[in-house]
Amino acid sequence: MYKCILVATDGSTLSKKAVTNAIALAATCGAELVALKVVPRYPQAYFEGSIPLSASEVSRIEGQWTEAAKAALDAVQKTAKAKGVVSKSVTVKSDVVSDAIIATAKKHKADLIVMASHGRKGIKRLLLGSETQQVLTHSHIPVLVLR
Repeated sequence: MYKCILVATDGSTLSKKAVTNAIALAATCGAELVALKVVPRYPQAYFEGSIPLSASEVSRIEGQWTEAAKAALDAVQKTAKAKGVVSKSVTVKSDVVSDAIIATAKKHKADLIVMASHGRKGIKRLLLGSETQQVLTHSHIPVLVLR
């Protein structure tokens, strides 16, 4: 059925549910799993009254985010291996999470994207946006959304 499943994670409890389901589906189908964590770039825009950070401080912060991503992806790898699923981890730096998810899925020839949705409605959805909604809208690859 599926040969390669991409699962996007942010390390949250909800995304862990998506990871668990993606691993189970990959095990059932005999599919490879690609675990993805998108790491933001530190914002370079300086707002009036803010204190600009040095390049070394920005680098340190981005390094912490990358290390946190590695830890989250290592946990996915460990769980997948325990279930007998072949997997690999990918960390991508991007300011637009949805674009990074779709591009990574295409690059790895995934035939399914698995991700979580917080299910926000109304003004929260408008203000906070929805990466899941963007992936659903723009991906030509099927998307499995878990809540």
